[in-house]
Amino acid sequence: MAFLGISGMQYSGEMFAGARIIVAEDSNVFTSMISKRLKELFDIDVEICRSFEDLQVSYDKSSDPITLAISNINLPGAENGEALEYLVELSIPTIVFTGTFHESMRDKLMAKDIVDYILKDNIFAVDLLAESICRFLTNHRHHVLIVDDSATARALLSSRLKRYNFRVSVAESGGKALEILKANRDIGLMITDYNMPDIDGFELTRRIRASIGSHELRIIGVSSSSNRLLSARFLKAGGNDFMLRPFIDEEFYCRVNQNLDTLLQIQSMRKERAVA
Repeated sequence: MAFLGISGMQYSGEMFAGARIIVAEDSNVFTSMISKRLKELFDIDVEICRSFEDLQVSYDKSSDPITLAISNINLPGAENGEALEYLVELSIPTIVFTGTFHESMRDKLMAKDIVDYILKDNIFAVDLLAESICRFLTNHRHHVLIVDDSATARALLSSRLKRYNFRVSVAESGGKALEILKANRDIGLMITDYNMPDIDGFELTRRIRASIGSHELRIIGVSSSSNRLLSARFLKAGGNDFMLRPFIDEEFYCRVNQNLDTLLQIQSMRKERAVA
């Protein structure tokens, strides 16, 4: 079946029966809704853990790696967030599903390098959760190139993208980026800094657009500059999007998703026209 996410994500119908998904949640209503929806969409039989003890037993009883965990912040036996700490310490990718949220909590969650957080405060909560799970399970099909002359910036962006399960390549210069693109035609998204010593982001984008169109590669420009006109110049050079540092994690991931969603939609339309 085809699945169109709340945010516009298109899903071709791939099943994930081999994925091991743990749901650490004590609400019967939500565990039932999540189980039913994931089985319906992706043929996933989730493991339900209604307490911290259940979670520990579930991890210990099987040597099969946990693909992804969905966890409430507070569980019986772990009323102070111990379950989430447990999952993070085990390096298990985790989506937090919570009804309690405020700014300081959000900061604590993002500091733990979780995959995502979904709020239980609307009727679309389970569908949003399903979409987040689907993105994590399919992001490996996307190859992203990061171009930045700063090792720190490259490491930061790389870690963010790998957290979401993307395949990532890095280039320390515009010249190196051109080499990597030539050798890896499966790269669908490039995130490039503007200010680089050999080829700046504008010139790099112009050179790329001479042979690679937006139907093959999406380009997001980034900069720490306070010059608001940089975005206009970058878009005129052939870029698809532009962001100013420092990033907000949620906005960064949303922009990445939107550009890759657009790329898939364009490619799907071109295939349909070719067949017709």
